[in-house]
Amino acid sequence: MDDRTRIELEAAAFRTLVDHLRERTDVQNIDLMNLSGFCRNCLSKWYRAAAEERGLEMGYEDAREIVYGMPYAEWKDRYQKEATPEQIEAMKAAQAAAGH
Repeated sequence: MDDRTRIELEAAAFRTLVDHLRERTDVQNIDLMNLSGFCRNCLSKWYRAAAEERGLEMGYEDAREIVYGMPYAEWKDRYQKEATPEQIEAMKAAQAAAGH
């Protein structure tokens, strides 16, 4: 496979992942972090870092809006729920296991 095709496939897969996460507003970031070690905010940071590596200036909130499909504050007001004690404990355990 040539590099251009690989990059196009990777970009398509990323767009599909972002679309999926936009649709699955019931899935909280803390659950994503506890199960997979990354969340929407991580994707936003990676997106911003990739832009900056290419000399493009991009703010974190701009990257978040790309991933969330709306300003983060709006998404948070609409969809984010208060973390349960169980979710917080699971996060602490996952962070400890990862050495954080």
